[in-house]
Amino acid sequence: MATSLKTNLHQPSLCCGTKLYFGLKLQSACFFATRRPNLSADFYGRVNKSLQRGTRNCKPTRSRVRMMSIGTPKVPYSLPGEGTGQWVDIWNVIYQQRIIFIGRRIDEEFGNQILAIMLYLDIIDDNKRLYFYINGPGGDFSPSLAIYDTMQSLKSPVGTHCVGCAYSLAGFLLAAGDKGYRFANPLSRIALQSPAGAARGEVDDILNEANKLLITELAKNTGQSVEKINKDLSRVKLFSAQEALEYGLIDRIASPTHFKADAPHKDAGTGLVVSQKVLYLNALKLMILMTFSERANFINVQAILCEDSVSNT
Repeated sequence: MATSLKTNLHQPSLCCGTKLYFGLKLQSACFFATRRPNLSADFYGRVNKSLQRGTRNCKPTRSRVRMMSIGTPKVPYSLPGEGTGQWVDIWNVIYQQRIIFIGRRIDEEFGNQILAIMLYLDIIDDNKRLYFYINGPGGDFSPSLAIYDTMQSLKSPVGTHCVGCAYSLAGFLLAAGDKGYRFANPLSRIALQSPAGAARGEVDDILNEANKLLITELAKNTGQSVEKINKDLSRVKLFSAQEALEYGLIDRIASPTHFKADAPHKDAGTGLVVSQKVLYLNALKLMILMTFSERANFINVQAILCEDSVSNT
């Protein structure tokens, strides 16, 4: 009887043990070193916890570590009559010096911001010149045309300067500056193209009208004939600084300070070259050595020196 009871007891089979073994193996991340732990995740997790607790290697630190925020660069600036300066966004300082920088694609939002800045600066003082620094790919036709119309209607004189590239409608705005105040750096590139594309129907009619308007204004600003511009804009037309000078898109090629205006230079071309007193890289070096009061009027000094160099030529 005892033997029968002993034989009737349930014994775990080999199949059940095998299932249990594989079940534990699948649920364990490091079972018998079959899978390597994620050391990078563990390391950065410990560093993050250490920063949050203000400790390092289980020892308290002096203060909590804080990362510097990434945003708009700030520069010291002081208002006229104030001895001390404060850190403000670099764009606010540039706008105060009547410099408008077009460095991105022109869309509705960016175009409205440029229009607001232009109108505000023109209201403050319509005798000082506005400077457009252009380094962008162009943009939509309507906001670009609104900027062009506003440039023509302002009482303030307007100067343009290509500091890198001026493609499509950005090149159109470059040629819209006052005659004698349209500059480009020696290695700048300007490209013009027709706004009309492969559209058909009513959209094609609108683009054709825009194309005619663009060609007419370019002919007026460059001195080229409408037929020549229409032929050139049948495809993308790329200009170097010297070619843009000969075409009439710009009036001057800005050269570095260590080159004289009359000295021959292989990169200067055969056109009229004006020695610009302060370029962008030299400006950064000078601002490091300047005091707060000198930095406040730095860009104004640059504009005065640029106008003096133009008048002397």
